Amino acid sequence: MTTQPQQGPEPVGQAPQSDVAGTPAPQSDVAGAPAPQSDVAGSPAPQSDVAGSPAPVPRPAKPRLLQDGRDMFWSIAPLVLACIVLAGMLGMCSFAPTGPGQGAVPSYDAPAALQADADALKIPIRLPKLPPGWQSNSGSRKGIDGGRTDAASGQPARAVSSTVGYLTPSGMYLSLTQSNADEDKLVASINPELHPTGVQDINGVRWIVYQGERDDGKASEPVWTTRLGGTTGRAQIALTGAAGTDEYRILAQATQTQPPLPVK
Repeated sequence: MTTQPQQGPEPVGQAPQSDVAGTPAPQSDVAGAPAPQSDVAGSPAPQSDVAGSPAPVPRPAKPRLLQDGRDMFWSIAPLVLACIVLAGMLGMCSFAPTGPGQGAVPSYDAPAALQADADALKIPIRLPKLPPGWQSNSGSRKGIDGGRTDAASGQPARAVSSTVGYLTPSGMYLSLTQSNADEDKLVASINPELHPTGVQDINGVRWIVYQGERDDGKASEPVWTTRLGGTTGRAQIALTGAAGTDEYRILAQATQTQPPLPVK
């Protein structure tokens, strides 16, 4: 009986050799040995579960600004306070417990403006002599196409007008228009929806009162008109505004008693 030679013990930690020629031996399972390779060509090897692998990344914390409404309030409050302080320093706003107050009345030099209109338009222009408390605040000139009948040809001709606005002592507006237009054409240039409804007598001068209604059914601002003569010709006068009857009468009296301004 033949005795087989005994093999020596295998070194610890060495991977066993393959029993088949050309076939790679399996990797060692001993701790510290490299992880087994993938069994499928081109597939990545499985990750190791041993200690030392990176821990999962925690979800980012929600910004504190978005956690509740109080954070948003305290974030915006300093900006609002800064805007209020800046506006106050610049005088852009003020606190009025009883509401907005009356603004400053625009300044308008009625004597100079009416003299300039008389010189430019070459029509009789009067400067009303008003009591204290009346303040001129605006003025304008305009033309009225076909507003008068030419005395020489009898044909329609272009008329001109001068207007000055006043604030009465009660704070209401009333304007004075002086023109060489015919009565109906002048009134129509102010409000074409008006029609004559009566007469006001101011110290012997007859003023025709025109009235009407607006689209909403409320009364329109009336127009008082008369024709004043003089050494320089005749002029059609019209008053209109939101003032009361007594203030209409004051402006009518203050105008009709004055002579036309001299033309330079």
